[in-house]
Amino acid sequence: MKPLPFKPEGVFFDLDGTLLDSARDLYAALVTLGGELGREAPPYETVRAVVSRGSRAMLAVTFPEFDADAILAQIPRFFALYEATMGTDGSHPFDGIEPLLAGLDTADIRWGIVTNKPGALTDALLPRAVPNWKPAAVVSGDTLPVKKPDPAPVLHACAIAGCDPARSVFVGDDRRDVSAGHAAGLYTVAVRWGYLDGGDPAEWGADAVIGHPDELAALCGLGEVAA
Repeated sequence: MKPLPFKPEGVFFDLDGTLLDSARDLYAALVTLGGELGREAPPYETVRAVVSRGSRAMLAVTFPEFDADAILAQIPRFFALYEATMGTDGSHPFDGIEPLLAGLDTADIRWGIVTNKPGALTDALLPRAVPNWKPAAVVSGDTLPVKKPDPAPVLHACAIAGCDPARSVFVGDDRRDVSAGHAAGLYTVAVRWGYLDGGDPAEWGADAVIGHPDELAALCGLGEVAA
């Protein structure tokens, strides 16, 4: 682990698999879609592993016989099914995230979200699942013409929050998060509690790899945060 060489101005997070465990809601939508198409969804763990890669990856493991065009055609219906129920029972913060964010607020460290999830879904999910959250920036997959691993969304979040990228941190559960954070000039943290896409975060080149949000709190100089 490379020590954090500064007190951070901002800490920015991926959403699904980093802040929120949303896989159950996504899986429920796939099960419903599979029923409509006469297909049985694969086991939950098969889908959970690829959640961070987005809708196309989830549809591909659910309907392996579909080509790219057939998968693309199902995305609107998948999103509609997901939006109808998301944030009800199957999406919640990972253990330790709530006290971490509270600790950042107390320390006057701005925090934000950079996700590849479409903006309409992000904007609907956050007030349902975590109405108390007040991020300084939220950048979704369609906020800009590009998304992660391009660094532009990360830099855009820093600009919205008023944070120097060189004194900020980016946290995620996918190799693309690390790539985007590095390219944007942020200190990068890979987490082990997310979906990971079957990969080993230690191989992604992050400045730090952590197994619990408490480790990020310590890295940011927050000390112990209340559970």
